[in-house]
Amino acid sequence: MDFNVKKLASDAGVFFTRAVQFTEEKLGQAEKTELDPHLENLIARADCTKNWTEKILRQTEVLLQPNPSARIEEFIYDKLEKKLPSRTTNAELLGQYMLDAASEFGPETPYGSTLITVGEYQKRLGTAEREFLQTSATMFLTPLRNFLEGDWRTISKERRLLENRRLDLDICKARLKKAKQAEAKAAAAPDFQETRPRNYVLSASASALMSEEVDKAEHELRVAQTEFDRQAEVTRLLLEGISSTHLNHQRCLQDFAEAQATFYAQCHHYMHELQRQLNRSANAVSAHHQSAVCPDPVSATFPSGPDALGTIVPTSSSNKPQTLAMEQTQLPITGTRKAKVLYDYDAHDSSELSLLADEIITVYTVPGMDPDWLVGERGNEKGKVPVTYLELLS
Repeated sequence: MDFNVKKLASDAGVFFTRAVQFTEEKLGQAEKTELDPHLENLIARADCTKNWTEKILRQTEVLLQPNPSARIEEFIYDKLEKKLPSRTTNAELLGQYMLDAASEFGPETPYGSTLITVGEYQKRLGTAEREFLQTSATMFLTPLRNFLEGDWRTISKERRLLENRRLDLDICKARLKKAKQAEAKAAAAPDFQETRPRNYVLSASASALMSEEVDKAEHELRVAQTEFDRQAEVTRLLLEGISSTHLNHQRCLQDFAEAQATFYAQCHHYMHELQRQLNRSANAVSAHHQSAVCPDPVSATFPSGPDALGTIVPTSSSNKPQTLAMEQTQLPITGTRKAKVLYDYDAHDSSELSLLADEIITVYTVPGMDPDWLVGERGNEKGKVPVTYLELLS
């Protein structure tokens, strides 16, 4: 091991001198060289960029992974430069539980088939979520970390060097000032009473020594000024690169927003399809139940055959439209209300009414009707509509 005592002592002396200068500046007992205003603005802008990048990075990590234990695990794997094992999302786990429960209850039962349907869509949601997390980590989190762990560390290192060069420059300025004051004092108060040649020689030697100290201090000041200017230029170039960092982060932010939009669009599509399947299944089960247990409430209330009062209604084809119109106008209405359509709905048969999102229709129910359905009217069109696709207004 090469242990250089002289270099260690020299470094310790420089550190101590800088510490003294820094302390005197804080106490107002020493002059401080101010940086260029443009450089000061760049430093302030860089500090602001670093602080907000850290906050955005941390909060994005919380958004993407709310579990703090999982975030710690990801951090450890990242520092060890190892690949993080694939983690099952909560939606995927829920979907698997539903599929397992369906196999226990029986896939052929209504509850079991519903569990299978919902479980499959939950697994699709989980897959979409995992893809979104991977995309966000690659396109957004990684560039932010690279800036903090790469570019910002380089900037911080050069700024520390600049601060040391500034302290060295101020030390040289103070040293030159003291040397000039000592030289002026010696020149302003000569010892005229000294007549002996020996004392005269000593006085001349002291004056030459003072002049030599001034020259040495001026040389050190020029060197310190040159090093300070060079380091200030290097630091300025790095800080001006913050503008490029902002542009890069802007592109990454756009990619993150696009990934979010894609993920939420997938979720909306999956849930819309799930809702349609559930309504279709519920409609089939309801129709089977009604046909097995009780007749159709509309047909039972308004028969197309013999009239309830004993009057025979003609059954010729020319009279059928009039009979249907009479039945529709005489349909017993319960609680007529306005409703806003939340999603598009395609009618599956002639008894249902197709819907368009955001339109306003009139809805009501009839005695004996399935509570999951209402009768909807839009102009001259009429048919059954699912309750889950509506928002009742008044």
